[in-house]
Amino acid sequence: MFLNRLQNQPPAHDTVVVIDVLRSFTTAAVALDRGAAAIYPVEGVSAGIVLAGLLDNTVSVGAIAGGDPAPGFEYGNSPAALLEAELAGRRVVMSTAAGVRGLQRFRDARQLYAASLVCGRATAAAIRAAGADEVCFVITGEWVDRDGDEDVACADYIEALLRGEPAPAEDFARRVRDSDFGRRFVAGTWPNLPLADLELAAHVDRFDFAMQVAREGEHLVIR
Repeated sequence: MFLNRLQNQPPAHDTVVVIDVLRSFTTAAVALDRGAAAIYPVEGVSAGIVLAGLLDNTVSVGAIAGGDPAPGFEYGNSPAALLEAELAGRRVVMSTAAGVRGLQRFRDARQLYAASLVCGRATAAAIRAAGADEVCFVITGEWVDRDGDEDVACADYIEALLRGEPAPAEDFARRVRDSDFGRRFVAGTWPNLPLADLELAAHVDRFDFAMQVAREGEHLVIR
């Protein structure tokens, strides 16, 4: 099942994979690889700032619609910017316009994953290990001015792996680069959309972990 973030969404209670390749869940994967203890996806800039002030040893990462950095946050939603960040043992509070909202919308799913191409194979392996009666892919990148094919490509990749079908990595990486949003990174005319972010996002299976989302009290947490 595929769901567009702009459409009314029927309930999905089993396994939900919320996809944001450009860039939320590529950024989240880099943060975890850099040693972040946990990621707290929070809907809304103000709520993110409040939570970052309540938790110990935090760093805030976020962006508003269009990709510009969220005011008051330490980092924008840029995976490349986090490659050298000191994140070991820190809690990352993340607020973005698409991926984070998708997680919040499906927070009651039995199994909930944040996904991007950098951890596609690991996500498929985690789903297979946990078992699933139904897998719902939530496409967050489709907007009125964006085709969202970077996210559909990721969903197609994970689905092919789950079905045991051929899944040539470069085919899916090319779709990320050729998507409407991907071409904006290539153009170089958007200062907050660096080409380095696109290259990271198109690196299929860079990481060997899945990003399962759990509920801890009132918060969603990715570990």
